[in-house]
Amino acid sequence: MQIEVCKSKIHKVTVTEANLQYVGSITIDEDLMDAANLIENEKVQVVNINNGERLETYVIRGERGTGTICLNGPAARKVAVGDVVIIISYALMDFEEAKTFKPSLIFPDIETNTVV
Repeated sequence: MQIEVCKSKIHKVTVTEANLQYVGSITIDEDLMDAANLIENEKVQVVNINNGERLETYVIRGERGTGTICLNGPAARKVAVGDVVIIISYALMDFEEAKTFKPSLIFPDIETNTVV
């Protein structure tokens, strides 16, 4: 049996940009991606703490060391610059494997979006 479990989580980062005219996705600082074990084009869920919105999109690599968190395209309507979000990815795995799997959870500095 396969189950879906949390693979990676960036817990509480601040939205730095919202670009409605971009094709779509979320741009994430590459330092945050590495720390959370996320890769470009990976599907993620974005949960907005400020307004309760939840959306699914995919990751675009942002410039390393900038703290960039930018919602692009239609997702830009679901956030405001300054909102705090949680970014989560999931993985399918065997039920027995999932019992011992340890997700990559990071808790960045909310003011700078840098890995602490």
